[in-house]
Amino acid sequence: MSQAETFKQLHAGPQILVLPNAWDAASAALMEDAGAKALATSSAAVAWAHGYADGDLLPVPTLIAAIGEIARVLKVPLTADIEGGYSDDLATVAETIKGVVGAGAVGINLEDGGRDPDLHARKIEAVRKAAGADLFVNARTDVYLRGLAEGEAALAETLRRAELYRAAGADGIFVPGPVDEALLGTLARDIVLPLNVMGRGGAPSAARLQALGVRRLSSATAPFRAAYAALGRAMSEFLASGDANALAQAGQGLPDLNKRFG
Repeated sequence: MSQAETFKQLHAGPQILVLPNAWDAASAALMEDAGAKALATSSAAVAWAHGYADGDLLPVPTLIAAIGEIARVLKVPLTADIEGGYSDDLATVAETIKGVVGAGAVGINLEDGGRDPDLHARKIEAVRKAAGADLFVNARTDVYLRGLAEGEAALAETLRRAELYRAAGADGIFVPGPVDEALLGTLARDIVLPLNVMGRGGAPSAARLQALGVRRLSSATAPFRAAYAALGRAMSEFLASGDANALAQAGQGLPDLNKRFG
């Protein structure tokens, strides 16, 4: 079975796909070695790691190089978060997709953000035409995350977009934001495609999400924040005291990456 086929099967159950989000080869290797069945990139984390803000600002060549560096050290499938495609020009998005697939990704995450959902559907169609049937296209809708609607209107709009994106060729639907179990259960029931949600404070456990019908749980930027918050604390202590023990203690338990990559 190819990695693309494996990745699609991971969305079919019976277990929920717990998907950590990496930003470079080292973070990806640690996640794979910890037992991840597949990996994703985080668009924000990749952008931050390269000195850019999140929001379609990362240069596409940098994005593709990062995907290639991560894919090179993995044996499990990799899906790439490509924000909104880094362009609203369909031909440009199609060319970006060819580069992303060529770098080793077997899936993508494509978000609508604040854009017209009809434009997003056309992007999905362009992606499908450029990449063929093998690429897993996870269509993200930001109705809840951006507060584009409230209450029943938000649910209705999310379901409308999910169906629009399914008809355009999406394989999965990503609805970041909600943590309420009743709402998540409704989304999982009424969205035809596998539902992906974002892990965040207050969210149900993976086991509970699985029982609700959610098929994929993404870590988003949480691993990056955890790693760099720990680095920031250790560095502050080192600079304040000049005591190298703070850094030495913070680094205890790190696997031998030289051996891992050798």
